[in-house]
Amino acid sequence: MPDASPARLLAALSGALTPFGHRLMARVYYADTDFSGLVYHARYLEFFERGRSDFLRLTGIHHTELAEGSRGEKIVWVVRRMEIDFKSPARMDDILTIDTRAQKVAGARISMAQEIRRGEELLVAATVEAATIGDDGRPRRFPREWAQAFLGRAAAGTRDGG
Repeated sequence: MPDASPARLLAALSGALTPFGHRLMARVYYADTDFSGLVYHARYLEFFERGRSDFLRLTGIHHTELAEGSRGEKIVWVVRRMEIDFKSPARMDDILTIDTRAQKVAGARISMAQEIRRGEELLVAATVEAATIGDDGRPRRFPREWAQAFLGRAAAGTRDGG
């Protein structure tokens, strides 16, 4: 019987780190769709956000800890820019794979590539530029260990490496 401990189940909710970055699985529910039964365009932003947040969580970076200042000062992540290419719609009950990988870290910014797939079919691709800011609203540099954690994964593999 597989290990069904609460810690293991919680870890499974966050997806998994992979050689390329992070992979998360998600089901499309009725609430994700519009009147036609297709995923409403804005819901893809939520799937991407879950992928980025769980990537951070599994690398040891927790939004709540940052916002509370547990690393010295209060820091928050903000999305600065996003490009999205909608290729094909997802439908109710589809199982989606959300892949996230870091492309570049410079100063207070990180560029990430994200994809949502149904099986092998690419449905949506996005490039996201995020930044870290302090509670004064000014940019804060990414700690060196974060950049290494993100970029080390990106350099280690390819999209289907996990």
